[in-house]
Amino acid sequence: MVTEQIPATLPQTKIRSDADTRSDVLIVGGGPTGLACAIEAQKVGLKASIIDKGCVVNSVYNYPANMVFFTTPELLEIGEIPFNTAHFKPTRQEALEYYRRVAEHYKLHIHQYQWVKTIAGKDGDFHVTATDRSNGIFDYRARKIVIATGYYDLANLLKIPGEDLPKVFHYFREPHPFYDTDVLVIGGKNSAAEAALDLWRHGVRVTLVHRRAGLHDHIKYWVRPDIENRIKSGEIPAYFNSTVAEIGNDYVLIKTPHGPVELKNDFVFAMTGYHPDFDFLTSVGIELSSEQCRPVCDPVTLESNVPGVYVGGVIVAGSRTNEIFIENGRFHGKQIATHLKQKLGGTAAQR
Repeated sequence: MVTEQIPATLPQTKIRSDADTRSDVLIVGGGPTGLACAIEAQKVGLKASIIDKGCVVNSVYNYPANMVFFTTPELLEIGEIPFNTAHFKPTRQEALEYYRRVAEHYKLHIHQYQWVKTIAGKDGDFHVTATDRSNGIFDYRARKIVIATGYYDLANLLKIPGEDLPKVFHYFREPHPFYDTDVLVIGGKNSAAEAALDLWRHGVRVTLVHRRAGLHDHIKYWVRPDIENRIKSGEIPAYFNSTVAEIGNDYVLIKTPHGPVELKNDFVFAMTGYHPDFDFLTSVGIELSSEQCRPVCDPVTLESNVPGVYVGGVIVAGSRTNEIFIENGRFHGKQIATHLKQKLGGTAAQR
C-alpha cells in the first residue's frame, strides 16, 4: 500500500489541547501593556493568553544594553508589584528582570516567538493563526482580542539610496564592534544623542546629522549638556538643517545648507524613530484616522470599530508615538478589563 507523504517543506499544525488554545481574551503583544492587560483580565476572572513574535517585553530587550530610563521605577510598575531598584532611574537590565518577575508572579500564559498572521471570526468567536520560527502553525480561539503590539519593531525609513546596505542599522545595542571606525548617526532625539555619546566614548569617530536646526527639546536632562559640549568642542561633528542623500559602501553624502558634503564612512545608525504596524491593524478591519493613523476606538473602553477587538498601549496614539509610553499605557489594561468584565462576567472559559 502506498501512503501519501507530506512534503518536509510544508509547515505542520502543532497539536495542542483546548486549554492551550482557547481563552476569553487573547492579547497580541507581550510588552508592559500586554502584560498589564493579561493581569487585569485575570483579576476579573477571565482566562487570558499572550502571543508575542519575540520574547517577553521584546522592545525593552532591544533597547541599548546600557540604557537608563528617563522615568522613575514606580511609573513602570504593573500589577501592583513594586519595582525595586538601587538607582533613582532604572536600567534596562533591571526592567527586564522586573517584568520577568511580574510574569512569573501572575503565572501569565505567554506564547513567545510566535508571529500572529491572521485574526478572523467575530465577537465572541475569534480564530487566530500564528507561526513560529520553524514555520509551525498554531491555531487559537478567543472570545475577545486585545492588540498591544507597540511600535518599536518597525523603523521609519529614510527611503534613500544605500539604506538597505548591511552597514546601516536602525537600532543601537552597544559600541564595541564599531571601535576605530567612522560612524554616522542620523537623528536629534534621545536615541541618536545617547548612541553618539556611547560610540564616541568607546573610540569611535562619530558624526551627527539632523534635519532640524538643533537637538530635540525632550532630550534627557543629563544627556543634553553632554552631547552639546561634545558638539561644541568638535569631538562629535554635527550637521544641522541637513539630510543624508545617499549611503555608499565607504561614504555618505550629506545635503547641508552650504552644499553637499561627502564623508568617509564605515557604518550608519539611522535613529529616525519607529511606527506601529498599521497594515496589521487594517488587516483586522480596524479603521485608522486619515492624518495620524490613530485606530478608531472608544476612548473609555478602548474597543475598536471591530466589535470585540480592543487596542492598547502606544498604538492608540497612531503615528504620535511620543504621546503614550509605559507610564500611561500600563493603565489601558484596567480600562479594557473593566469592559470585558461587563461583557463576559460570569461566563469565563473553563480553565
